[in-house]
Amino acid sequence: MSDIRDITPQESEKRVVEELKKIYDPEIPVDIYSMGLIYDVKCEKDSVSKLNKCKVVMTLTAPSCSMSQIITDMVKNIPNIIEDGSVESLDIDVVFDPPWDQNKMSDEAKLTMGML
Repeated sequence: MSDIRDITPQESEKRVVEELKKIYDPEIPVDIYSMGLIYDVKCEKDSVSKLNKCKVVMTLTAPSCSMSQIITDMVKNIPNIIEDGSVESLDIDVVFDPPWDQNKMSDEAKLTMGML
């Protein structure tokens, strides 16, 4: 059985993305990843613990999004959900530049929202 410290940052990035695809804005029937709200996911190995620390750069559909706290709390909880424990921590940077627009949505998200 392999040690969780052997899990690469790239493997952790994939796991974080898998979990992001399970998070839905309660007001929209599309996950936040497909909505184009996630701008970047980066993980790196912590030099002391040898576990992966990750950072998610994301936005919201609008600065005044009523669900912003709920959504960011769900993202922050991802390390607790990843079963292998390889993600030690996850920081979130919520940005509004560049602003979100519908062009950032995946085709699947647009289809679900009746935009295609």
